[in-house]
Amino acid sequence: MGFITGLKEIPKNIWLISAATLINRIGTMVLPFLALYLTQDKHYSVSSAGLILTVYGIGAFISAPFIGKLSDKVGELLLMRLSLILGGVTLFVYSLLESYFSILALTFVLAVVAEAFRPASMAFISNNITDEIRKPAFALYRLAINLGMSIGPVLGGVLTEIDFHLLFYVDAVTSISAGIFIWLIKWETLSDNSEKNEDEITIEKKAVFRDKNLLLFLLGMLPVTIVFFQHMSTLPIYLVDNLGYSKSMFGLLVSVNTVLIILFELPLNNAMKKTADWKSLLWGAVLSGIGFGLFALFTSIPGIVFIIMIWSFGEMILFPSGNSFISGLAPKGRRGEYMGYYQMMFSLSFI
Repeated sequence: MGFITGLKEIPKNIWLISAATLINRIGTMVLPFLALYLTQDKHYSVSSAGLILTVYGIGAFISAPFIGKLSDKVGELLLMRLSLILGGVTLFVYSLLESYFSILALTFVLAVVAEAFRPASMAFISNNITDEIRKPAFALYRLAINLGMSIGPVLGGVLTEIDFHLLFYVDAVTSISAGIFIWLIKWETLSDNSEKNEDEITIEKKAVFRDKNLLLFLLGMLPVTIVFFQHMSTLPIYLVDNLGYSKSMFGLLVSVNTVLIILFELPLNNAMKKTADWKSLLWGAVLSGIGFGLFALFTSIPGIVFIIMIWSFGEMILFPSGNSFISGLAPKGRRGEYMGYYQMMFSLSFI
């Protein structure tokens, strides 16, 4: 009953933005297969394809804080609509390009446009929730992401067997559809009649890099997220090339993480909603570190499943708590900017 009550406490706007995110993420298939598209369909070398992927990461990295600040000025909903619709159009154009340098240039544009959705959506969630339900609200948002990502790459794998260009068409259609959904849906209007004290006004005027709490938080999260992103880089190489497991077995092992998130992240964070963010961040980081560290010791399938479960629970605690912490840290009117720097830290970890 407590879990059901917790769901009812999440505002309508959070359910709606999660629905839009799910629509978009169901079609997320270009990025997971971009390296294969560049090497197999365009016949570029591995190093040339790697440069294009690096440009995407750089575009997302350097644009995040500016995009976040822009969302504070023009509004999160407007920026999310533009990001999704322009991102969809860019994907259509991307599939038509033949020149390597034109693909390189449009990859940078795609990163800036598509990644603008993240800080804007997180700022929107921050502005539509109370302190008590931050963790469940961000867990619901992550649930939408993971549900979509459990469908998109699988469907993308099927489409690559038919025609690589179908990846761009489906991804573009779902992106534009999500943008139209945000444009047409009726959102609840929130009123804020609270008066600001002098300390709040001082914080709002302060430059981001003078906020010591923000800097300490980002520096603390950076090594944790660098370790976490190994599941997309060194982990598949280790399991397939070093331990000799098949690619399909790797896919099944990774699906353990997705299934656990879908089943447990929302109720887990609802149960922990009154736990201080710093305590949740501590346990999330510790479990993630233990989980990834134990890959050096466990090589059997049951052992690997066990340690995937450990770091999955670390992930389920860590990231909603991180979102909650920075949401509470950011002054009103600057949450997009703070979320932009948070996203920049993720981009740096990914690179």
